[in-house]
Amino acid sequence: MSIREMAAVLRRRWYVIVPAILLSLLAALHLYRSVPVAYQSQSSVALLDSSAAAKLPPAFGNPISNAGGALVVTADVLIRTLSGADAARDLHSLGVTDPYTVGFAANTSGPLLTLTVTGTDRAKVLEETNTLTAFAGEQLNALQAAAKVQPAYMVQTAPVVLPQTPVPQLKSRYQQVLGVLILGVGGGFVLSFVVDALLAARRRRRERSAADSGGPGRAGRRRSRGRHVDATALLTGYLALAFFIPSNLTLPGLGGVGTPANVFALLALFWYLATWLTGRIRPAPGTRLPRVAMWLLAVSVLASYVANAGRGSVRKELLGADRGLIALLVWVSLVVLVSAGIQDRARLDVLLRRAVVMGTIVAAVGFYDFFTATNIADSISIPGLSSSVPQITTLDRGAFTRPRSTTAQPLEFGGMLALLLPFAVQQAFDPVRRHLRAWRRWGPVALMGGALPLTVSRTSIIGALIVILVMVPRWKPQRRWTAIGVLVGAVACFKVIIPGLIGTITALFASFLTNSDSSTQARTVKYSAIVPYLDERPLAGRGLGTFIPELYFFTDNQYMLTLAEMGLLGLVALLFLFLTGIHQGGAIRRLAVDESDRELGQAFFASALVALVVSATFDALSFPMFAGMFFLTIAAGGSYLGFIRRAAPKPRSVEFPCLPAGQQPPSPSPRPSPAPAPVR
Repeated sequence: MSIREMAAVLRRRWYVIVPAILLSLLAALHLYRSVPVAYQSQSSVALLDSSAAAKLPPAFGNPISNAGGALVVTADVLIRTLSGADAARDLHSLGVTDPYTVGFAANTSGPLLTLTVTGTDRAKVLEETNTLTAFAGEQLNALQAAAKVQPAYMVQTAPVVLPQTPVPQLKSRYQQVLGVLILGVGGGFVLSFVVDALLAARRRRRERSAADSGGPGRAGRRRSRGRHVDATALLTGYLALAFFIPSNLTLPGLGGVGTPANVFALLALFWYLATWLTGRIRPAPGTRLPRVAMWLLAVSVLASYVANAGRGSVRKELLGADRGLIALLVWVSLVVLVSAGIQDRARLDVLLRRAVVMGTIVAAVGFYDFFTATNIADSISIPGLSSSVPQITTLDRGAFTRPRSTTAQPLEFGGMLALLLPFAVQQAFDPVRRHLRAWRRWGPVALMGGALPLTVSRTSIIGALIVILVMVPRWKPQRRWTAIGVLVGAVACFKVIIPGLIGTITALFASFLTNSDSSTQARTVKYSAIVPYLDERPLAGRGLGTFIPELYFFTDNQYMLTLAEMGLLGLVALLFLFLTGIHQGGAIRRLAVDESDRELGQAFFASALVALVVSATFDALSFPMFAGMFFLTIAAGGSYLGFIRRAAPKPRSVEFPCLPAGQQPPSPSPRPSPAPAPVR
């Protein structure tokens, strides 16, 4: 459906879209006038060590001051205490009835706390902030007194920023008004196409009945002069925005899910709904599996959202749950557009080639970042977008700068390249592309595969090894031994061109195996720390997007994060999604009739297995570029499987002994010649 056709539908059904817009405007105006303005006041408190504990360690009997050897741990204990239910009950009795938050001050690494109170009464908010500031000091003294700390060794609080004059928070008000407008206009848009589809169906029934009775009917539909926009064109726009705009740049207030690529994917979902409702597109047969997997994931996300609404969540958790729903809509959009929106296999091939080409450009930018020890994405500034990850800097490991290109983190950079590398290899061997020059076929493989070790991370190396172990053994011996020789030569080149890189990577795995790596130990500790949250809500979790590091901690493991946010139901849905990708790759290889399609199935198998394994090394779905490429490849596997199944030869049966039209009978195998009769 073209833009001209969509505008024509809205013009014909003006009596639906216009009232919806007017009602949304009236509702937004009423909301703007009726919702009171929220005011916010802040104060900052620093923790000061006692004069006695300022001497050389030990800390002279103060367990809180010595918990970890720094007052940052003491501050964390105080934050958790003030955020608890008992402290909230005590503050309510003191008159603090408005929502409040306590956390570490932004852009600081010391024991500096920020206390925030939000309410609708300016004078009351200021009074409550003073009460909360004084209560923080009293609570710290009570904790130390309960631990029988002598007064001379007690940690003290000192206000460094007095309670500020409450300032109006108009941003949340405007967000609510904008949400009502978007809901009203979007609902009117969808309803217009629903009405148009129903009336068109009724008109077709009347025309059929008129034709059956011999009455005059319409000669036919008027041909559209607009250029048709298909799902591949829209997904190409999504890929361009996802790859070439740094994934940390987002729309203000939406967090990590507010990237321009995600917003574009949501708009593309409206296009699909309009095209589907008017009967212009229908999901192809045999492509249902990825959509079923997404349905299970959506059920688990919605269940976790309801569970989050039923518990005492703070404002940041509520906003995180809303962002989780937005992320779910983006993932659903990608899966639906690829698996149900692309009706031609040639267009699906075009989409995968474009994804590989754009991923190659991102890998080339990673080479630049590595050898110049900079990050080119830091110099990209787009008006209207802000960074969702504060203070992104270049990360170092050993003597090397870890590139991240246009991604938010080197782990996302390596994981995304490992997802696309199997398809780059498959396209390089594709007989259809043999007429191209060697650098055009093998350039993506060299750049993507070469950029993986530059991240100096175990995730990237594990992803590369999975691709090698899955794809190489399936090749013919000549190609297999050639590939092994090329890999050995590539390792030797890295050792010569970048001295110390191979040794650093080897040391990473050696420290992991001996459990002497600090990052590995930190992750192992977090595995046990997630158990209390799982015990609290084992089935549905706390809500997708609510396990915020500012309130809790980094999990560095997608499975642990899923258990905390969506419970066992979410973990089962996520594993089913991974296994769906693996099954689709194996089914494509099993049903394919030529070697090119078999290698394509193996590429899907390797990509899904990479996602399954590397998700245990970082919180993969929290990064928009990796998540987008993962769901796109899962949906592409389902779409390819549908094409392969429809093209596969149909077996004969008792009911249908004849071959279908266009299918050639198999060549008969030569019969053995009869044995000569024995001579008597």
